[in-house]
Formats: sequence, structure tokens, C-alpha cells
Amino acid sequence: MVSITVSIVSHGHGHLVSALLNRIAALVNQGERGAPRRVLLTFNQPESELLAALEGQSWPFELVLISNQTVAGFGANHNRAFERDRALGAGTAFAVLNPDVRWTANPFAPLWAALESEPRAGCAYPIQLDAHGGRQDSERLLPTPWRLLRRHGAGRRYEIEGTSAPDWVNGAFMLLRSEAFAQVGGFDESYHMYCEDVDLCLRLQLAGWRLVRADDAFVEHAAERASHRQPRHLLWHLRSLLRLWRSSAWREYREQRGAHDRTSGVR
Repeated sequence: MVSITVSIVSHGHGHLVSALLNRIAALVNQGERGAPRRVLLTFNQPESELLAALEGQSWPFELVLISNQTVAGFGANHNRAFERDRALGAGTAFAVLNPDVRWTANPFAPLWAALESEPRAGCAYPIQLDAHGGRQDSERLLPTPWRLLRRHGAGRRYEIEGTSAPDWVNGAFMLLRSEAFAQVGGFDESYHMYCEDVDLCLRLQLAGWRLVRADDAFVEHAAERASHRQPRHLLWHLRSLLRLWRSSAWREYREQRGAHDRTSGVR
């Protein structure tokens, strides 16, 4: 039986959160396959008006509201939501969603089908589009200093072509097999704002799980890159990259990837 729990974190996102909850509610009311049965919404900062409004509504899914006393990071918030889900009776899949994602057709059914397609599928992900319908670069190769320099220096936008497999995918919309997420211990909370999704994808694959794209699932994502505009976010991004490059997960994955490429004749 399909049993999906959604985790959303609001940092003062107000109307975006309301719109997202209504989209999920529409899927449930229409009897769509894979429609979430539970939504955990974490308020990372006070939003008393939204909180009161949501508490005063009835929803076709179980809505669990979590109000943080202190601000927490991306990974910590979703990890706590996952633990709450387990305490309530975990679903078979745990979806991490940004408040600014939207869709016109149900993305959960094809995402769930992608997870079901093979026993070792640990993370299914949709194709992310921008507001104009263009494809986002949400699938990436292993970040290395040289690759990042080449990417930004040459203005290269897409790293994955055709059927090439990504090393990691953007964390704006992930459908994670709960068993896999629990096995690797969830997100590494030592990262702040950046690289949590990279690290999780690497550790999932090192543990024998696969990333699977659902080719029939499309979502729109604004993909605002604060690190391109705000010095504080740029600093957080650089710190997270340095932490990633010093991590055992990055080193081990790079070694395994290099060995695989050599045996496969990849250059």
C-alpha cells in the first residue's frame, strides 16, 4: 500500500506554504494515487497568523504542525520531522519538499512507481522546471573544485546529458524510501543550508541505494540561488563545500566512482 509522508519547512514562506498544502489536499480529494497521507510542517520562525489559520482548517490528510523554539538547519528540521513520523507510524516513503515547488499533474504517482521499479531505489526525484517551463539543472555530477571552476568559468549550465546517471540531485523535491533514509541516518546536520542534499545522495549510494528519476513527474521550482547575491549565503555555501570535500563520504564515493569509470572505460 502506498503510504507517503511529506515534510515541509517554512522560513516565513506564508502564502507559498498555504498554496502547497492546498495542492496536496487537491490530490487527496481527487483520490490520486500516491497522494500523501500525512504532512509535517515545521515553522522555523514564528508565523502565528498562518499557524492559527491552519489549525482552524480541516484537511483531508493528517497535518502535524511543529514550531521550533530556536532556528534549525535544513537537515535538522527534516530529520526531526522524520523522527516524528516514525513515532506516529512511519510511511513507506518520506518526501522532502521546498515550499516553493508546484505542479500541474500529480508527481507522487510516478515518483512512487519509480521507487517501486527496483528494490534498491532509495530516492526518486522529479524533473524540475523553471517558471517558463525550461528544465532546471537539478541533476548534478560529484562537485569537485575543478568541476565547479569549469562550470562557472565556462558558463556551463547542464552537467547531466541524456541517460547519464547523476551523482546527486537537488533537495527541493525528493521522495525517499523510509528504510533507506533511516539506514543512512538521515541528513548530516553539520552542514548549514548547503550540500545536505549532496552528502545524503552520496551516502545513500555508498550504502547500496540508487537515485532514480521519474521521467513522468514534473514540478516547477523557483531555484533561487541566494549564494549568488548575498555574501552571508556565499560564505555558508563555501563552508559547506569545504566540509563536503573533507568528508569520508565524498572521498569514498570519488574513489568508487573513479574505479567504476576506469573499469567501464569512461574518460
